[in-house]
Amino acid sequence: MSHGEKTERMTELTEMLKARNAVLVAHYYTDPLMQELAEVSGGFIGDSLEMARFGANTDAQTIVVAGVRFMGETAKILSPEKRVIMPTLAAECSLDLGCPPEEFAVFRAQHPERTVVVYANTSAAVKAQADWVVTSSIAVDVINHLATRGEKILWAPDQHLGRYVATKTGADMLLWNGSCVVHEEFKAQGLQKLKAVYPEAAVLVHPESPEAVLALADVIGSTTQLLKATQNLPNQQFIVATDRGIFYKMQQASPQKSFIEAPTGGSGATCRSCAHCPWMAMNQLDNLRSSLLADDQEVHVDEGMRMKALVPLQRMLDFSAGLKL
Repeated sequence: MSHGEKTERMTELTEMLKARNAVLVAHYYTDPLMQELAEVSGGFIGDSLEMARFGANTDAQTIVVAGVRFMGETAKILSPEKRVIMPTLAAECSLDLGCPPEEFAVFRAQHPERTVVVYANTSAAVKAQADWVVTSSIAVDVINHLATRGEKILWAPDQHLGRYVATKTGADMLLWNGSCVVHEEFKAQGLQKLKAVYPEAAVLVHPESPEAVLALADVIGSTTQLLKATQNLPNQQFIVATDRGIFYKMQQASPQKSFIEAPTGGSGATCRSCAHCPWMAMNQLDNLRSSLLADDQEVHVDEGMRMKALVPLQRMLDFSAGLKL
């Protein structure tokens, strides 16, 4: 797409959003063009917690969520009076898909004595069964809070994040066996070799990554926390173990610094790093335009389920409001 074509497309979509009293909320992992459109149209770019806050507080009557389905559901749970649409409802999440509500209900029933904490990367149906919802940016704080009250935790769905939180807090946590298709693929051996090539680089790792990869990190954190680390650390080079979509904001915030994708490929792999969510990649300007025109990608959540899911989500928002994130 040429510069002129891009400008024309951005102008058209901005006008379409304005005409529909709509605001675009994009996740850090979406295509850089989608993130740029969010900026130029007066929308928002952030992690799932920030997206939830923004959607709940915006005056716009329509929230356009560029991300994956659970993010659209979260926006609808928090803002039932608003229309929530997505570029495509087919954008899923491996953590969500790996935690079916019916199976989770059985797991939960087997451990009634435990406080149920689920990651934001779950369906509305799973959130409706939880006591708390957390994002990676506040998981440690919430579990610390619960552990000091003597509560035992049932955690779902990401086992790597759960194990990291348990190690940080010392909490008694029973973990669901789920993982992210992107972060699961980061390789510790390859990362060690890459560190040798870039010895001055700081290693930034999302806590959904395997334990051996976390052990090599200089900073472990959510997308927003990793972005802040690139601004606050003196290093000029960073090896980043999360979806490469975050590079758009990292390079924008620190244009003089360089960012290197952590390796996911083993020996003989066709790419050194394939760290990009296939479902996030489904959010494109073309299908955003189509969804605005056809009005056929609206998110709906059953009202009874919404009310149940709202309780743990609101706990998350209330708790996070008291933190300096």
